[in-house]
Amino acid sequence: MNSLIQRGSLFDEFFKDLAPGFYVRPLHGDPLPSPGQIRLDVKESARDYTVTAEMPGVPREDIHVTIDGGGVTISAEVKQQDAKTEGEKVLRSERYYGHIARSFSLPVDIDKANAKAKYDHGVLSLTLPKQAAAGAHRLNIE
Repeated sequence: MNSLIQRGSLFDEFFKDLAPGFYVRPLHGDPLPSPGQIRLDVKESARDYTVTAEMPGVPREDIHVTIDGGGVTISAEVKQQDAKTEGEKVLRSERYYGHIARSFSLPVDIDKANAKAKYDHGVLSLTLPKQAAAGAHRLNIE
């Protein structure tokens, strides 16, 4: 259950009903993604976890993945700009900047040294190997 108010929902509807003639939507109409819009699939095998996250329109260099034990955080800087070419007169320009992030915990720690990430056509794929469990070690008594 998401108890956060998402951008462009409650307040936009209120003002649209209050003064419909003065309500203007952005020209390109693409709102910033909310954290809930990073769609995740997490699959488990005997040796690793596979995570697939949809992040369309986010450049590879703006995506960051952090692993801390069994915790994984996927974050990104989202920038949407209207292009301006020479010889044009800009009548209206809207730019959107924001930060989105999604965190989740896995039941076992991740082997950070062998973790891999791949980004292709708006889909981030993570291969997160499980850390080998340290078995019980018996001490010799002298």
